[in-house]
Amino acid sequence: MMEEQRLDLWLYYTRLAKTRGLCAAFIRKGRVRINGQRTHKTHARLRLGDIVSFASPHREREVCVWRVMQLGERRGPAKEAALLYERIEEKTANF
Repeated sequence: MMEEQRLDLWLYYTRLAKTRGLCAAFIRKGRVRINGQRTHKTHARLRLGDIVSFASPHREREVCVWRVMQLGERRGPAKEAALLYERIEEKTANF
């Protein structure tokens, strides 16, 4: 069983974006934090229990905070993707 996974691949498996390339571009713009630390690295490693936070690419001014519950094996249907994370909070950002 895997102990860690690349951030871009995990986000792709969670269905954050339609392609892995779009997930990588999102990360390179510095829009993702792992355990509170901003990262620009698509190859950053995620482990179970890590906290991933980012500004929602789908809803303006919303911040998503997810706990890594599982590491992905494939990009499956939405129900399968939802098992990879637990929503901790989603709130409106104060800009």
